[in-house]
Amino acid sequence: MPSAQAPRVRRSRAAAAPAALLACTLGLGACEYQYDDGFTPASSAPPTVTATDAALPQDPGRNRPVSGAELHRWLAEVLPETAGQVFQTRSGLLDAGETRHETTTQLPSGTYSLTLVCRSTRRVSFTVRDSESTLVDLSLRCGAPRVNVVQLAADTVLRLRVESRAPANYAYRVSRI
Repeated sequence: MPSAQAPRVRRSRAAAAPAALLACTLGLGACEYQYDDGFTPASSAPPTVTATDAALPQDPGRNRPVSGAELHRWLAEVLPETAGQVFQTRSGLLDAGETRHETTTQLPSGTYSLTLVCRSTRRVSFTVRDSESTLVDLSLRCGAPRVNVVQLAADTVLRLRVESRAPANYAYRVSRI
């Protein structure tokens, strides 16, 4: 006696795909994500505007070199008065591709703060040496002062080399800590 078998139902893949798509669409339609997009109804108070967006572009003229009274204002801003003993403060203007060499007065042995700062659309390189070795060698991104602490074992004259590929203002201060 032959056994009775249930008829096999074959589904084609072409018919299953639209059904799966419909199930996903209906299932996702029930999901909802709420967020505050900053929109306030007209009946409420107007929103306050704050300039804290990090994506706001910087003023391109902010790093262009200056001269005259603007240079003095910039120096007062980036190298404010200090309570310590200042041995030397200098500043200047470099043309594109120019290298400037400067020396400090004789510094007695001790610990010093060497503050370097520049204003340019490109980096400015600073090299500071004593009679024996290089104490500071850096390519500084302009905009914020860089403070380096150096220890001098004996009375020394520091030699500074400043160079830039673009026009630049530079300044430095040597003060005792």
